[in-house]
Amino acid sequence: MTTELALASSVILFLLLFIPFIIHLSHKIGSKKEASIAKGEVYESGIRLTIKDSFERFNVKYYVVAILFILFDVETLFMYPWAVSLRDLGLFGLIEMFTFMALLLAGLIYIYKKGALKWN
Repeated sequence: MTTELALASSVILFLLLFIPFIIHLSHKIGSKKEASIAKGEVYESGIRLTIKDSFERFNVKYYVVAILFILFDVETLFMYPWAVSLRDLGLFGLIEMFTFMALLLAGLIYIYKKGALKWN
């Protein structure tokens, strides 16, 4: 019991000395006083850095594209378990996946005809 207590106290003492040392070392190595050129550049999405009010409105197209990406990305989450267990599901599983894919294709055609994919 005393050796476990001594070991625990030595670990705690080591951590109490090591953690402030690592924090100090990261501030010395990582802090840069000059601002980099990349911080003033335009983001990849085209949204510029703002100095104005933080509640500036963005184009809705950014959000529509993000939601559509998530929608069709979740589709792959359903396709992976289906592909793994296709032999066990047989013809019924194949028909069900084709039905699922047909519904997704119908949704894609719908959003295309509504103009959600046009960026003008």
